[in-house]
Amino acid sequence: MRITNKMMTNNMLHNINTNKNNMSNLENKYASGMEIQKPSDDPIVAVRALKLRSNLSELNQYYQKNIPDAMSWMEVTENSLKNTSEIITQIHTYCDQGANDTLTVSERDSIVQNLLELKNQIYQEGNANYAGRYLFTGFKTNTGLIFDKQERNLQYTITEEIEASEIDISDRIVDSLKIEDYDTAAELDALTDTNTLSRPSSNTIFRIRLSYDNISDIGSLSVKKPRLDPISGIQLTDSDGKKLYDDVTTIPKSGMTIKNSNDPDAYKPNDNEIIFLQDTGEIILGKDNYDAWRNYKFEVTYDKNSFEKNELRPEHYFNCTAQDLTITDPAERAAKAVTYTVEDQEIKYEVNFNQTIAINVQGRDAFRHSLGRSIDDIVKSISDVNAVKEKIAKVDKMLNDTSLTEAQKAKLQDINKILKSELELKDSMMRQAYGRGLTAMDSEEDAVNAATSDIGTRYNRLELTEDRLAMQQVEFTDLLSQNEDADLVDTIVNYNSANTVYNASLQAAGKVVKTTLLDFL
Repeated sequence: MRITNKMMTNNMLHNINTNKNNMSNLENKYASGMEIQKPSDDPIVAVRALKLRSNLSELNQYYQKNIPDAMSWMEVTENSLKNTSEIITQIHTYCDQGANDTLTVSERDSIVQNLLELKNQIYQEGNANYAGRYLFTGFKTNTGLIFDKQERNLQYTITEEIEASEIDISDRIVDSLKIEDYDTAAELDALTDTNTLSRPSSNTIFRIRLSYDNISDIGSLSVKKPRLDPISGIQLTDSDGKKLYDDVTTIPKSGMTIKNSNDPDAYKPNDNEIIFLQDTGEIILGKDNYDAWRNYKFEVTYDKNSFEKNELRPEHYFNCTAQDLTITDPAERAAKAVTYTVEDQEIKYEVNFNQTIAINVQGRDAFRHSLGRSIDDIVKSISDVNAVKEKIAKVDKMLNDTSLTEAQKAKLQDINKILKSELELKDSMMRQAYGRGLTAMDSEEDAVNAATSDIGTRYNRLELTEDRLAMQQVEFTDLLSQNEDADLVDTIVNYNSANTVYNASLQAAGKVVKTTLLDFL
């Protein structure tokens, strides 16, 4: 085969170009630090790089965004619960002081003021938020746990379930003496026999205490009997573990006696009577009813359209329907009513591949109505004691009136003895209220501590996940580096070698090209 000059020139140029390309590739690898510049350079490395980058991007999302956000939410929640626990401890101290110490009127008033402020502060803690989202309201993060102002334009129809164990058995003072009936000389003269005066006594009551006071209307009281296994006697449950009940009876509003707590017979039901006290939100059962239903469950439906600042919002605790009272047309108002159903609402964050964790605590698990209602009972009992003391002070002032006759003074002295007897009874009731408050605070603190422990346990799990992700992030970054990064030492060696070959090819080409036909003539 004849080798022509043209062929030699073409081969020479091709080899020079090949060496130049090889040197250019090594130069790009050295300058960029990357093993390949485009997928076609090495498809296997490119595919592996895409997968590793995707995994590392997900890890960074979990490690740098999801987990820190979840931790911040849980830290704010835990701090709020710890503050609540400290407040309950302070309330417990006041209850213990009131139950065991003899206090003056001013000291009792001071305790009342402190208890009310602490109650409001607890519910304010329940209204804590993180980045504008309320912590304790489940999925309704744009709605606070409490009313932040007085509310008169919403009516809630609430269905509240009450277990038999929640029936309160306590004493109440009945037949309290009304001093205003005998505070003039004429009224004293009309009193022919002081033995006819009302004489206070204690009466044991069986009370269902609703979560709210100042109820606008009562719907019905349903009594439900536990459904028991006929053989074992154990209460049956459904597939979700919820206890099953059978309806026994439903008492409508017409079957109850509607009163207020200041009515003379408010706490004196007949044996088969049911008294509903609208102002205090109490249902007083007669003894026969209590004996028949003492192991049953109760379901009460009622309306409330007046809420004070810092009261808990019903939609976070009960099955209820809310209507806007600013809508004047009843049909339109009913059509636009909003229905709420109580359900577990766990806010979950994805914190790792196929791993989620609930970051929230629901308000009903830590901030309960019973805390505020127990404080209200204490405040009322203190108010009752102070009211009797005011009556006694009024009688003492009347006894100092020189215009009264001896007979009138004798009647006032009898009235004073009755009032002092009432004071002893109400003072005893007040101490019992403090005692019930101590028990209630213990229960509330247990609930808050359980919620704190739960969120703390989840936070620890989150920290372990964070540590594992930190290790995985290092490992994936190392794998990505091994797959993509060029070995600079090898690259420099190969580049120098390619440069030598390239220069040699140029030198060889120079010798071939400068030889012409004239050299052979």
